[in-house]
Amino acid sequence: MKTEDREALLTILKTRFQENPKRHPGLEWTAIETRLRATPAKLGSLDQMERTGGEPDVVGMDSESGEYLFCDCSEQSPAGRRSLCYDQAALDARKANKPVGSAAEMAAEMGVALLTEAEYRALQKLGEFDTKTSSWVQTPTAIRERGGSLFCDRRYDHLFTYHNGADSYYAARGFRSSLRV
Repeated sequence: MKTEDREALLTILKTRFQENPKRHPGLEWTAIETRLRATPAKLGSLDQMERTGGEPDVVGMDSESGEYLFCDCSEQSPAGRRSLCYDQAALDARKANKPVGSAAEMAAEMGVALLTEAEYRALQKLGEFDTKTSSWVQTPTAIRERGGSLFCDRRYDHLFTYHNGADSYYAARGFRSSLRV
């Protein structure tokens, strides 16, 4: 990243961190910024999260590894990551009307991970997300081997986990990602 782009991203992340203290109680921005400046590849991934509409923010710290956990905190599933099927195998299996890509492949290209169902549920404790959209989440192998995949959303003040064919895609379904720094 160019210096000015890096500094602009750090300013955005710092502002978001300061505006949303309930997402990361007890954490200090200076320590996070120091870690970010020492890991330029992670900054590149956060830039991708930001540019695709994810509005990444710190949502915790792993007490064992000391890593900070960033997650997409946009109100709805990131707009720049919608209309994707679940993974490359699902994309390859489509005969017609293929989407532009897959959630799993895009996440890998960005250097991030799809949220697990547990991470998705933890995120929902910090706010109300995906009230009009839905997000693919990591799918257990046993489900994926049968052609399915999982997605989550929040409706009627409840969290729902659903299944769909992995090759399906919808304008209102994207994916949320996480990044450990």
